Amino acid sequence: MGKKSNVAIAIAAAAGAAWASTKALSKPTGRPSKEALKYDHPIILAHRGGAALAPEGSMAAFENAAKLGVHGFEIDLRLTKDEEIIVFHDETLERVTDFTGKVSDYTLSELKAADLGYYFKDLSDAYSFRGTGEQVLTLGELLDAYPQMLINMDIKDNPETYEGSLMPSKLWRLIEEKQAFDRVVVTSFFDEQIDRFNLYAQNTVALGAGEKEVKKAYTAYTSQFRHLYHPRSDVFQLPLKARMVSLDSPGFIKFLSTLNIPVHYWSINDPVVMKKLIQNGAKGIITDRPDLAIDALKLD
Repeated sequence: MGKKSNVAIAIAAAAGAAWASTKALSKPTGRPSKEALKYDHPIILAHRGGAALAPEGSMAAFENAAKLGVHGFEIDLRLTKDEEIIVFHDETLERVTDFTGKVSDYTLSELKAADLGYYFKDLSDAYSFRGTGEQVLTLGELLDAYPQMLINMDIKDNPETYEGSLMPSKLWRLIEEKQAFDRVVVTSFFDEQIDRFNLYAQNTVALGAGEKEVKKAYTAYTSQFRHLYHPRSDVFQLPLKARMVSLDSPGFIKFLSTLNIPVHYWSINDPVVMKKLIQNGAKGIITDRPDLAIDALKLD
């Protein structure tokens, strides 16, 4: 046997020993159950209230989705100039309102004058909500209006901005004020925002997974070191793919479920895909078409 073969065997043996030692020392532990994530069947969350049926983030959208029978809403959060938390996705206003500029350049009272239905087109391609009085909502208003709903909230402000630096503490204080601990999920693409929020919440509120957490979990799943993954989130909300990597496989969903982590997928508007995801083990569908989802996921 040659020198190179001996080296290869030695490396393989060392790798095997390392794997065995980590397997012995690291025991995977699932996340403790959170009240907000206890449900008996797959759930439907209306994406921005059901953005294909009514203006996103509007009371009309949330009212419509609630009447359809969804379990809850998926929303986005921004901070105004006077440090109020509003339900709004974009950093700027012009895509969905008749205002222009950054959200953070306006006070709440100023934003209330914006027409939230100005650019919305319904399924008939009509501007059916333009001039109907749909206004920007505060998170407090939404929490008060729907105390029975699960509200999945996504912090949008970058942690490096002034608004982003304030959002985690302000969000915690509002949730505490409303005693909404058991009916919300807090998440963000920025893992740092989730971590900052949890400094206040101390795991009393269900947490979604940021981009880094998703990468960490998927890397562990595709390696021989799954046992080294210790989750820091209570639920994963995922697209079907990220950078050409499929995230909807039954194996990945099962890997997370063994750690007591349900998986929700966004933004799914095709009933066939919805059914397939549920068959694969997904526990939730986030959709712009809650009307289609309600019909597609009817329990037998």
